[in-house]
Amino acid sequence: MATVLIVDNNLGDRKKIGDILTAEGLNFVEVIDGLEALEKLPFIRPDLIILDVILPKMNGYEVCRKIKSNPETKKIPVLFCTSCKEQYERYWGLKQGADAYISKPFKTKEFIIIIRQLLKYPHFTLDL
Repeated sequence: MATVLIVDNNLGDRKKIGDILTAEGLNFVEVIDGLEALEKLPFIRPDLIILDVILPKMNGYEVCRKIKSNPETKKIPVLFCTSCKEQYERYWGLKQGADAYISKPFKTKEFIIIIRQLLKYPHFTLDL
């Protein structure tokens, strides 16, 4: 079973994402800031990281750059899930090495499709 690291300081957003992941049969670990994410990353060894941009202590762009520049973590898919909606923010997130970007509020079906693609589910289907 895959494990997802949720990095978001908003409790409501973490709960919504966690509920979706649980319904998909995935395990998840929650952290509330960028530094905590980087500190716990070696111990969690997630299959996917869902990362907000606006975080205390270290923003999501910085976290993503550090993840993608580390040979031990660079292959972990990163999905930015953030309230930053501007095109330049999406561009900048992908430029930092993120594998996908979705803006909040998001449609659950679209979110699930992205997660399945990033995890490379063998049973991936668009029939939701």
